Amino acid sequence: MSGTTTASPEFPPLLAAALSAAERGWHVFPLRPGTKRPAGHAEKYCPGTGYCTNGHKTPEQRATTDTDLLIAAWAHRPYNIGIATGPSGLLVVDLDTLKPKDSKGTPDGATSLQALYERAAQALPDTYRVRTARGGEHLYFTQPPGVRLHSTAGRLAKKIDTRGWGGYVVAPGSTTPDGAYTVLDDHDPVPLPAWLHQALTSHPKPSQYAMTPSMKCRSGYAGAALRSEVENVATAADGTRNATLLRAARALGRLIASGDLDRTEVEQALSRGASGNATQPQRYYDDVIARGLDWSIAHNPAGGRAA
Repeated sequence: MSGTTTASPEFPPLLAAALSAAERGWHVFPLRPGTKRPAGHAEKYCPGTGYCTNGHKTPEQRATTDTDLLIAAWAHRPYNIGIATGPSGLLVVDLDTLKPKDSKGTPDGATSLQALYERAAQALPDTYRVRTARGGEHLYFTQPPGVRLHSTAGRLAKKIDTRGWGGYVVAPGSTTPDGAYTVLDDHDPVPLPAWLHQALTSHPKPSQYAMTPSMKCRSGYAGAALRSEVENVATAADGTRNATLLRAARALGRLIASGDLDRTEVEQALSRGASGNATQPQRYYDDVIARGLDWSIAHNPAGGRAA
């Protein structure tokens, strides 16, 4: 499908942009005007009415392609536009720019990605591409059939995050105090390259020795929470192991959503804790971890991580 829209020209620009995204099959929800934060209430303030009559609905769950619902929503306020990447079948690679606090010699996201595809001896295909408000880029890809890729932070390289299930991106047409989100390349999103898919899904198994210093060096509440939950999983009694692992994943998922922990680090740490106390195949525990993290990130008051 091309980037054209049948949205009527009399629609305000933000609504027209929301409808254009929905026409591509992308699931859209409103962000607070001028921000990257989802509109609406957090779970702890849920009134249990409207969308939430049968339970609180996260932005990912509320996102829609229904034209009538979008027109009704944007009639209230000039919302910015969020795209729920998972339900939209998208995996968006987020290339960050450098910040003043970054150490000298740190590459930006675009440089890190170029190094990755040169190392893989691959070319990056033309795909839908957006310039972010701070000068970074979003590269849109479609997720492989039958695969649910989740959001990651720094897994591919420094200054490269991804947004999939459990996350969202700010759509072009939106504006924040840092600037506007604009389309750089209007190609339809192409399938995620196999080499990028492999880089996102490979799970190197670090040794116990290699992981321990990382966890000991992490300071503060997040580090203490990570160590405590891994210990709980590693020492769980028979009959409580699965429930303990699920509770640990849900607890740590909140810290992933807030940006205090990296999802890959949590997955590896919990997986290692479970493997030392296992009665099931490792993939079984990894699935429990993924389900717990997905649930927690989706139910975080911030509605998942945005880019």
